[in-house]
Amino acid sequence: MREFIKPQVLVFVASPREYGSTTKLALVAAKGVQDAGGEAEFIYLYDYVIKPCIGCVSDNAKYCKYPCIINDDDFNELAERLIKVDGFILATPVYWYAPSGVLKNFIDRLTALENMIFHNERSLLEGKVAGFIVTGADSGVFMTVAYLMSVMNSMGVIIPPWSMAYTHSPDPLQDDKAVKDAYNTGYLLVETIKALRAYGVHIGYKPNVNLEELVKLVRDYIKHVENKRDIRVKYFEATLKKSRDSQYTISS
Repeated sequence: MREFIKPQVLVFVASPREYGSTTKLALVAAKGVQDAGGEAEFIYLYDYVIKPCIGCVSDNAKYCKYPCIINDDDFNELAERLIKVDGFILATPVYWYAPSGVLKNFIDRLTALENMIFHNERSLLEGKVAGFIVTGADSGVFMTVAYLMSVMNSMGVIIPPWSMAYTHSPDPLQDDKAVKDAYNTGYLLVETIKALRAYGVHIGYKPNVNLEELVKLVRDYIKHVENKRDIRVKYFEATLKKSRDSQYTISS
C-alpha cells in the first residue's frame, strides 16, 4: 500500500493586520485543510519585500521566466516554496475594489512562473489547486474574488467548487456563511488535490493543436447554417414593417 503524503497548502495572507478579518477566515480555511488530511503553512506577504513587476515580458517573452529577473527581493524565495506545494489560498482585504497592493505585486510577478509555458511548454502553476478569501466592510468584495479567480485560471491553476469565501462583516466570525465557506474553501481544496492524485494524469494546456483543422471545422459548420441568418433578417424586417404599418394606420 502506497504511503499517503499529505497535500501541502500555502496560505498567503495579504493583510498588514495579522489579527484582522482576513487572518480570521484564513485560519478557518486552514482548519478545513487539516480536516481533509492536508497541511497548511501561513505566509504573511507583508513580512516580505516584493517589488513591482517591470514588464520585461513586453520587451521579449524570453526575458520573463523563473527565477524572475528581479533578484534583489524575496519573490524568488516565495515562488520556490509555491512551486513545491500542491495548492494555495490567496487571502486578502479589499483595497479600493481590488486586492491589497502587496498581493497585486505578488500576482504580477507570478507571470515569471506562468510564462514558463513559452520556455518548456508548461506554466509552473499549472495543476496547482487554489482557493480564495476576501474580506472588506465596503464594496468590491466579489469584484476582488472574480479578479483573483480569473487571473489564477489564466495561469493554469485549478479552481475547485466552493473555493471562495467573502464577507462584508467587520467581524467575519459573526458571518456564519463566511465561516462555513472559508472552512469548505480549505477542505475542498485538499479533496481536489487528492482527486487529482487519484486520477493520475496531468491536466494542462495543450499548445500544439491543429489550427487549420479547427478553423475548417467551424467554417464548414457556419457555411451549413448561414442561411438561417437570412431567415432571421427576413423575420425582423417583416416585423418592423408590420409595426410601422400599424402605427401609420393608428395615426391616420
